[in-house]
Amino acid sequence: MAEEVLDVVDEMDRVVGSAPRRDIHARGLRHRAVHILVFNGAGDVFLQKRSMAKDMHPGKWDSSASGHVDGGEEYAAAAARELREELGVEADPGELSELGRIEACAETEREFVRVYRVVREGPFQINQAEISEGRFESPSRVGAWISEAPSDFARAFLEVWKRFGCAGAVPA
Repeated sequence: MAEEVLDVVDEMDRVVGSAPRRDIHARGLRHRAVHILVFNGAGDVFLQKRSMAKDMHPGKWDSSASGHVDGGEEYAAAAARELREELGVEADPGELSELGRIEACAETEREFVRVYRVVREGPFQINQAEISEGRFESPSRVGAWISEAPSDFARAFLEVWKRFGCAGAVPA
């Protein structure tokens, strides 16, 4: 499998070049990512536990789906692709509601992040190479869990949840 080539962006999220994913992370270059929060009709959010084979944050709980925006790809298209690749969920980019944006920072590994929400009940076809398990949790349970054991979660997810988690649970 060929290594991902991602856009490198400046402080204003403008593309200034491209590089392999490994180089971007090793050199701390700004790049782009998406996080998708999948809620069910009851307002519970689906969390994934990252596979132990992942190179970053293995075994940590994370957003329903997340990943890098490929070189030349739009954020919404990347969100739809990540949902399909990780959970087997088909969603048109227009079906995803953008909750907001996070500027590149240490908490996001220098990624500009766009956060989306979509409503799905499941069942999901979990990609075992990416995810070891997943489950729906109430927003209040997620908040309590984060307070009790923040080290159980990927760093970027903590920032995503702090800013947009409960807002995503509100019915569209």
